[in-house]
Parts: sequence; structure tokens; C-alpha cells
Amino acid sequence: MPDLEFGCAFAPDLQCKYDMAKGYGYSDSTVPSKNEDLEDSWPGDYYIPAVPSLLIDVPKGNYRVTLTLGAPDREAVTTVKEGLGHLRLYEWRTGAGERVTKTFDVHVNDGQLKLAFGGAAPAVHYVEVKRMASIATVFLAGDSTVTDQPSGQFPYTGWGQMLGVFLNSGVALDNHARSGRSSKSFINENRLIRIAKKLRKGDCLLVQFAHNDEKDNEGGTQPFTSYQAYLQRYIDLAREKEAYPVLIAPMHRRFFEQDGTIRNTHGDYIEAMRQLAEREKVPFVDLAALSKAYYEELGGERTKEVLLWAKPGQYPCLPEGAEDNTHFSERGAAEIARLVAKGLMEARVEPLWQHVHTGEETGAAKAFI
Repeated sequence: MPDLEFGCAFAPDLQCKYDMAKGYGYSDSTVPSKNEDLEDSWPGDYYIPAVPSLLIDVPKGNYRVTLTLGAPDREAVTTVKEGLGHLRLYEWRTGAGERVTKTFDVHVNDGQLKLAFGGAAPAVHYVEVKRMASIATVFLAGDSTVTDQPSGQFPYTGWGQMLGVFLNSGVALDNHARSGRSSKSFINENRLIRIAKKLRKGDCLLVQFAHNDEKDNEGGTQPFTSYQAYLQRYIDLAREKEAYPVLIAPMHRRFFEQDGTIRNTHGDYIEAMRQLAEREKVPFVDLAALSKAYYEELGGERTKEVLLWAKPGQYPCLPEGAEDNTHFSERGAAEIARLVAKGLMEARVEPLWQHVHTGEETGAAKAFI
């Protein structure tokens, strides 16, 4: 479809409740979702406390969203999330009377573009939405460390939910990762077929598996045989569609040796992926090495802030607390996403590296990011 087939612009008003006849407005979800596969979470539920979500009825596709931030009579601090808790702007500050325009691209696959504005004192003066078929799509295939965690599990967060804050205009994310999946089970459940039906020339396919390939179950694989064979199918699909495949090694778990170094719990899977990438001349992001260096720099105690360690009652969804050495808090997912962005830039992944930044020059590096 041509660019700008659909477009709308309006000043959002919290008193404007969603109305199907109008096709837009604010609404509060009935209850946060805990079903990952339904993909029915709203971005407003990825804040504590929850905030209303702005719902805009649009056809499926890729959209450019332009926000004008700021308030006429006060300072403002605005955080923006879209879709399934995808962070797009973090605590952007504007002075009284200041107007700032921020633009990002989103993928809509359910007929409704969803935005939520939070932060210490959010102020969104104007919203503009334009459909643009020329925007490339970055598809994610992976496991629970990548997935769009449902809002009922927040603050559990996959790095796929945070990657958008490190992307410039020109690409939109479509996250197909799912908890518990391996390179094999993802294919056997026809999830790769869903990507195949949407993948276009010039798109990118980022693939991260191993955490569940290592398990002795029906989804398990062997590093230098079946694991490589299944990864090959992702590569072949991307090339068949004239898209760009990228292999991403799994990040390490939070297990330290006595000397303070990170233990490799992935065995030969990292090396197997590296060798396949070299053989197939596919870009390889060594997130294992990047996360190892990052965790070792932080040390044992500080890494608890990156992984999801929580005290009993700290979060409604975790009444008994958590001591999780694999999955991330929102802060941790943002830091891992930054490492992914760094790896994509260093590998000069075509054409994606030109649309990626690590936050320093845009303000995304502030606070917990």
C-alpha cells in the first residue's frame, strides 16, 4: 500500500473516552492480562500505577507516530509506551512553555494503535499518526528473554519490549518471541510460518535461541547438529524473502564463579551459533560476550537490579517475591536491549545499523536506562 494512505492528527484529551464511532479515545483495561499468546495487553498497564491507554483504530501496518510534548504553564516529564509495553521515550523533560517533537515508528497487527503516557508529570500536546508502507519491519524470534511479557507479569520484561527506544525512524518492531520456545519448538508450532507470511524484501529477522534448546525435552536440540539445522531454516527463510537474517547469541544467566566471573551455562550452543554465522556469512551479535562483560562489571549484588529480584509484596504479580537469575526487570531489559543495539551497530547489520543508537545522544541513557 502507498505511504500516507491513512493519517490522523489530534490533541489528546484524557476526558475523551474511547468510542468506536470516533475510532479513538482513552480507556482503562479491565484487568492486566497474563496470557502471553493472546497479545491483549494495553500499554497503560505497564506503568505502576497503571494509566489510561490511548486507542486509535487503524488498519494493520506500519505507522509513523509524531508526538508534540510539553505544557504551556509547567515543566513536564513524559514517558511513552506503545503496544505491548514497548518503551519509546523515557522521562523526556520539557520546560514550561517548551514544545518538543518526537517521532518513532510502530507496527500494528490487530487494527488498533495503542499509546500510553506516563512519567512524573506527562504532557502530550499533539499526536499525529501516518501509515507508511515504506517503513521496514524488524521481526524478532526468540524465547522469554526476548518476548513481549504480558502486562499482568510486569515488571517482568523482555529485551524486545525495550529495543524500540534505541531505534530511529525507518523501522518498526514485530516481536514474535514466546516464553519457553526453542529454535525447534518455535518452528514446530508454526510461529516461523506466521513471520514468513509477513516478511518483505528489506525487512530484518533477529533470531535468539538456546535457553530452551539446552533442555532435555521435545523442544531440545543438539548444538552442532539439530540446533544449527533449525537455525538454518530461519536464515533460509529470510534470504528467500530478500530480508536480512541476524543471529544473536543468548545472554548469560546470573551465575557467578567464586572468582567473580560469569559461568557459561549454555555449553556449546554459543559456539555452534557463531560457527553457523561464519559459515553462512550471517551477521552475528555476541550477546553472550556483551552480557558477560556487563554482569561482571556490575558484580553479584548489582546484577540483582538487572535480573528480576524482588522482595515479597514489592509487586502485585509477585506476592512471594522473586529471585530470578534468567529474566529481566524493566531496567535490565533496557540494558540488554542497549547491548543488542550496540552489537547491531558494531556488526554493521545492513540496513538496520543505520537506524540504531545506544541512547547517549538522544537522552535514552538517562535514569534507569
